[in-house]
Amino acid sequence: MPQTDKQVCIPPELPELLKQFTKAAIRTQPPDLIQWAAEYFGAMSRGEIPPVRERSEQVTLSNWAELTPELLKVLHSRVGGRLIIHADELAQMWKVLNLPTDLFNSVMNVGRFTEEIEWLKFLALACSSLGVVS
Repeated sequence: MPQTDKQVCIPPELPELLKQFTKAAIRTQPPDLIQWAAEYFGAMSRGEIPPVRERSEQVTLSNWAELTPELLKVLHSRVGGRLIIHADELAQMWKVLNLPTDLFNSVMNVGRFTEEIEWLKFLALACSSLGVVS
């Protein structure tokens, strides 16, 4: 490989960006890191809250996060004011946040949702599951 006299310039914001990303990935423990990273940087580029679990939301005994008001806020911000969201898109958001699949399916069944989901109805049903111990 030939040497060049060109120096590589590292953008000054890169080290902090990578540090914050790494911390978020460690806290969130996404099942699919590549997909989660795409969601993370996509949200950042749009000025949205990235799909990150806060320290207080970390789960030590399970691979699945517990649904919290904070995670519902993240979901709500990701929906971005739309009244209707496609089931596949919402399922992906749910997965990225590492939330329990059985809870998603339960909300889908109770709401009798199909491909197009009324977001506020879904949100209300998801809120009703907060604090419920299974």
